[in-house]
Amino acid sequence: MSEIVQTKPNWLKTWGWPLFFILPCFLGLLVFTYIPVLMSFGLSFSYWNLLGKPVFVGLENYQAVLGDPLFWKTLQNTLVFVAGSVALEILLALSAALLLSRAMRGIGIFRTIFFLPVITPMVSVALVWGWLYDPRYGPLNALIGLFGVEPISWLYDPQWAMFSIILLRVWKDMGYNMVILLAGLQGIPTHLYESASLDGAGAIQRFFRITLPMLSPTLFFVTTVSLINAFQAFDSVYLLTQGGPENSTQVVVFWLFQNAFQFYKVGPASAIAYILFIIILAITMIQWWLRKKWVYNEADA
Repeated sequence: MSEIVQTKPNWLKTWGWPLFFILPCFLGLLVFTYIPVLMSFGLSFSYWNLLGKPVFVGLENYQAVLGDPLFWKTLQNTLVFVAGSVALEILLALSAALLLSRAMRGIGIFRTIFFLPVITPMVSVALVWGWLYDPRYGPLNALIGLFGVEPISWLYDPQWAMFSIILLRVWKDMGYNMVILLAGLQGIPTHLYESASLDGAGAIQRFFRITLPMLSPTLFFVTTVSLINAFQAFDSVYLLTQGGPENSTQVVVFWLFQNAFQFYKVGPASAIAYILFIIILAITMIQWWLRKKWVYNEADA
């Protein structure tokens, strides 16, 4: 009788090549993400001006940031930006997804047009929108002038500057949310609409009774990601307003950038980063808790 020889699996042979191929990715995350995160956490308790050695100061950086009136003004601006941009993004993206979910000739071209701003570099977008917002020669003022409206200093008036940044943000990012919502719409079974139509349900009833409930998981994802991204807004403010006029567009991440690389206050800048992290984490956890009240779950149906 032949004996069956059992050999121990060669761990290196089994896992060696997979580990070899993921090593560059892991090293990149380690060097550019994990180590900087740990170092910035330590710097948030230190004084450092990018020269010399960091000096431990305890909670002084956090006390200085929270005691600065500009921080609360910046946080207020950020919340206004987040609320306005996310609400408009979701509303317009859902409307566009509903329109572009229909089967019609050339629909792919329209979807591409809506998505183009997402892949357009922010520098180019800022140059174009800066020209549109020009108070003397901008086409936007020329357009509203046709209706008898006086020219508006879009980026130079504290009452209009934040609204102008929100409009740019919505135009730039709406296409990304539209594509995700469009995929969610296409995943809704068509027989639900057919059954509802046979029962006499109108278009509005089908939207609120079928489309929104079935689309709620996708809406939850889009809302969560949009909120996180909006809290980290930086490039549009940096390129167009530099936080002005009169700090009306000063947002948290741009203020963090100023503290670190213009004022050389690395400790307070790191403290701002972790305060922002706690705010985003808290809002995300609240969203996660509230999802049970409005997000459709097939297992509970």
